[in-house]
Amino acid sequence: MEEVIGARLYSCSNCRNHVALHDDVISKAFQGKSGRAFLFGHAMNVGVGAKEDRELMTGLHTVADVYCCDCHEVLGWKYERAYEDSQKYKEGKFVLEKSKIVRET
Repeated sequence: MEEVIGARLYSCSNCRNHVALHDDVISKAFQGKSGRAFLFGHAMNVGVGAKEDRELMTGLHTVADVYCCDCHEVLGWKYERAYEDSQKYKEGKFVLEKSKIVRET
């Protein structure tokens, strides 16, 4: 955790557990179940649930829910597999819903 001290962080809005770095935001133009969401290259202090196929706005993907390791709140999902070539860039990335995270200043 020493390397993230002083970094701009996103935390779980429920328990304030640090879950992502602002520098890892790839896009703020994603849509989650409850509204806007951000695509992150990495996430931390999160657990990953079981993989399942879901039909999303951009097609069929294999995803896994991502939850806070401290309070177990579901924060978004991780893209495990994209079936369309144009969506392959999402594989291994995380979508965290804006309503579930808070930016620490």
